[in-house]
Amino acid sequence: MPTVRLSMSEPADDLLSRDPLALLIGMLLDQQVPMEKAFLGPHVLRERLGRELDARELAELPAERVAELFSERPAIHRFPGSMAGRVQALCKHLLEHYDGRAEAIWADVATGAELLARLSALPGFGAQKAKIFLALLGKQYDVRPEGWRAAAGTYGEADAHRSVADVVDADSLAQVREYKKQAKQAAKQA
Repeated sequence: MPTVRLSMSEPADDLLSRDPLALLIGMLLDQQVPMEKAFLGPHVLRERLGRELDARELAELPAERVAELFSERPAIHRFPGSMAGRVQALCKHLLEHYDGRAEAIWADVATGAELLARLSALPGFGAQKAKIFLALLGKQYDVRPEGWRAAAGTYGEADAHRSVADVVDADSLAQVREYKKQAKQAAKQA
């Protein structure tokens, strides 16, 4: 079992390390909020439910209930209503295609390209998010089908500090933040 440090909260990171659904939900939430808040979200959701996360349960709960869980203060995400809907759509997809098991997405893939296609098909996962998650799986979870680095693009490069895939502690988080800051400045100048 990997030991990840994405939320910078020990209980939340322990959940992310052992629960593939929590990891997948954290990645889904990783937009328009600080990374640590996104990856803390699955732990908060688990605490509010009072039990382990279950894709079937989340998919079958009334949408209003999921929205309530996300909106309770402090809100799980900056946009609790829309993200609650996205998490529920993700869980429905997992039920339909993977028997509700997040790890089934990557358990039997032969190539990085196949894994990238599966991740890209997930609700709420665009091309960039799918590549970052593929790199996270390869770098920190030892999910390394043939060609995974190439499929992850620049996010798969060794010794990079571009994304959540490269965060292993507070220092690497600072390096990723600096990279993103420089990338934004370069984009503004272009």
